[in-house]
Amino acid sequence: MTDITVSSTVSQVENRSWLLSQHGTEPGTTPSVTLDISKFAGLHPNGFIPSGIVLGLITATKLYAPYDSAALDGSGVAAGLLFSSLAVREGSVKVGGASVVHGFVNPAKLPLATGKGSLDAAAKTALKLIHFSA
Repeated sequence: MTDITVSSTVSQVENRSWLLSQHGTEPGTTPSVTLDISKFAGLHPNGFIPSGIVLGLITATKLYAPYDSAALDGSGVAAGLLFSSLAVREGSVKVGGASVVHGFVNPAKLPLATGKGSLDAAAKTALKLIHFSA
């Protein structure tokens, strides 16, 4: 019997306008990261976590969460920026991606201006190999 079930696929156009150059994105220079999806509540309203979110590493699980300067689980220290937008499927617990840990970034074009996953002075200091300028 032939399956003629209607299904849909959602996609998103990648927006890396926050990157000022390709430096730091060459193959082998964007470390793998595994995100703890439960920590990204409210940060993927269209089903995608946008690239450019500041990430922090949860010490106990070695999973990444949005950077939050008030967090005490390790994600209070910025570890990099999410390199590519990632699809979040219903029921997902973890999703793999890559991070930018050095390069040139325009902070005004990052996807979040305030709150969890946004860039602040402490995150800029922790991300020593990323040059932030307009």
